Amino acid sequence: MCQAGYSSITNVDYSSVCVESMAERHKDCAQLSWLCMDARRLAFPDGVFDVVLEKGTLDAMLVEETDPWKISENAARLLHQVLLEVSRVLKPGGRFISVTFAQPHFRKRLYARAEYDWSIKHYHYGSNFHYFLYVMTKGEKLSTEDAALERRLVEEAEAPPIYVRFQEADSEDFLNNIGL
Repeated sequence: MCQAGYSSITNVDYSSVCVESMAERHKDCAQLSWLCMDARRLAFPDGVFDVVLEKGTLDAMLVEETDPWKISENAARLLHQVLLEVSRVLKPGGRFISVTFAQPHFRKRLYARAEYDWSIKHYHYGSNFHYFLYVMTKGEKLSTEDAALERRLVEEAEAPPIYVRFQEADSEDFLNNIGL
């Protein structure tokens, strides 16, 4: 991005080792600043960025999850904090760009919240092995489809749990009672 002419790029990572290493590697690009920061508590004022770009950060936060359809309460809370922060630091009309291998039926359920105050568009690239690009635009409403997804997810979360009862184990030995 620096070589493409972008004039002000702020890079954030949780790891001070990563920040120091990358700052050293790219010291000849004066447009880059490197900050060690927690994405759940960004130390920036509201509405300061035109673009927030993440590539694999959210994937890394979900790496220990075993079911992409139902992430744990802790992971959901973590991602919600991060996405609230991303929304907070975006300018009106700003874009949050997320690059991931997560397919829309997994990732849109995390992004589709009216409280983030953004619309969602997604694109996929690659022929055999796809990756996905999500573009959220601050200040635009969710599409009808994404708003319906949010409502459905809220209803599912509020619904009482469904208990499944299995039939009692049979006491007869059917295989031995078949007179073959």
